[in-house]
Amino acid sequence: MSVKPLVAVALLAAGCAAAPPPSFTATLTSPTDVVLSWPDDGAGHRVEYANDPAGPWTTLRFLPPHTTSYHHPGLIPETPFYYREQPFTGPVSTELHAVTSGDTVTFTWTDRSPDEAGFLLEIRRPGAPDFDPVEVTDPNVTTCALPLLPGEEKSAYRLRTLRYGPLSPVVHQTTGKER
Repeated sequence: MSVKPLVAVALLAAGCAAAPPPSFTATLTSPTDVVLSWPDDGAGHRVEYANDPAGPWTTLRFLPPHTTSYHHPGLIPETPFYYREQPFTGPVSTELHAVTSGDTVTFTWTDRSPDEAGFLLEIRRPGAPDFDPVEVTDPNVTTCALPLLPGEEKSAYRLRTLRYGPLSPVVHQTTGKER
């Protein structure tokens, strides 16, 4: 009879030791810089912050698939920052049309999805290996216009139907004193 409690204690201890590391972390890398990290799950990620755990939340960036970190630099000293991330996926459309007028490109497309969270316009600048998100629309929007920045004249664009995965747990860092 005395063996059973020892086995239970050993199993509990083993369970505690085997807990997986957090999947989303915030690390203070200087008094005013935070680096956010998460595992590569093949999805893109939207990164948000707030100064209160209840929000309001501000999107920092939409990051392309296989990106596993984000550097949030030059923050206000001695201030709490709360972060969360959310994976996104969605098929790339082949029906994107672009018309250039002066320094503006206007994009149009057909909305063929009844349940998207919006659309994500991505750009691959000349010489860049990958596409980067540049614009996010609301659901059911079928047009957007962007200014052409210097060097973007020969860029490639694509449109992604946007679907979000679950939000991560909120992580927190308080910045230090400015040096």
